[in-house]
Amino acid sequence: MKQKGKVKVLILRTAGTNCDWETEHGFALAGAAPERVHISRLLDGSVSLSDYGIMVIPGGFSYGDDLSAGKVLANELRFKLRDQIFSFAESGRPIIGICNGFQVLVKTGLLPFTQRENSVCATLTFNDSGCFEDRWIYLRCTGKTPLLSGLSGEIIALPIAHGAGKFLTGKKSDLALLKKSGQIAFQYVGAEGKTARNYPENPNGSPEAVAAVTNEKGNILGMMPHPERFLYHYCHPSWTRQEGKSTDGLRLLKSIVSYAK
Repeated sequence: MKQKGKVKVLILRTAGTNCDWETEHGFALAGAAPERVHISRLLDGSVSLSDYGIMVIPGGFSYGDDLSAGKVLANELRFKLRDQIFSFAESGRPIIGICNGFQVLVKTGLLPFTQRENSVCATLTFNDSGCFEDRWIYLRCTGKTPLLSGLSGEIIALPIAHGAGKFLTGKKSDLALLKKSGQIAFQYVGAEGKTARNYPENPNGSPEAVAAVTNEKGNILGMMPHPERFLYHYCHPSWTRQEGKSTDGLRLLKSIVSYAK
C-alpha cells in the first residue's frame, strides 16, 4: 500500500479519460505516490488493485459516454473486476470518483449504498439547464466522512464541468437517509453560504443541492466538482484578490491522503 513512506494511488484511465494527468499531479502535490493505470492492466492481471492504498476514477468522458455517462466503464468494473473492486471498498481504503468517475461509481452500485448485487439505486442525469455547465461554484462540506476531516463545515470554491450532474435517488426516502446519515459530503451553496436550491448557484438542479456523496462507511466519495483543477492559487479567477488564496482542491486531496496514511 505504501512506497517509500507514501500512499500509492491508482488513477484509473481508459479511452476518453482526460483528467488523469491533473489528478496524478494533484495527488503527488498532496504527498502521495500516484500512478496512472489503464484498465487493461487490471483486466489482464499485470496490476493488482490490492497493491494500492487509494483508487481514483478521474473526470473525462470514458468511452465517449456513448451509452450514458460512465456506463461502459461501470459495466467493466461490475462484471469483470467485481471481486477486486468490492474487496478494496470493503477493506476501508478510499475510492474517489470525480465527475465522470462519480457517474461510474453510482452505476457500479458502489454509491450511495455499497452493494455487490447488480442493483443501482441512484443516477446522475442531465442538468436542469440543458447546458454543459463549466464554471466555478461554492460548496459546503456537510458530510461525516473522515476523508474530509480537514474541511468539515467549511465553504470552499471549486470548478465544475459537466452536462449530467443532477443526482437523483430511486426513492425519496433514500435521499432523506443520505442526509440523515451524513452521506451528503458536499452541498452547493451561494456565496454567502446558504444552501443553493436554484440555478445558477445549484448548477444542475440536484435535490438537497447534492454535489458529492459517500457510502455508508465514508471511504467511497463521489463528487461532481474538480479538486484537481484548483491546486495553485492562481487557478482561481479571483487569484489576485483574497478569494483565490486557499487552493481548496489541494487541501481536499491532502485530507484524503492523510486519511489513507
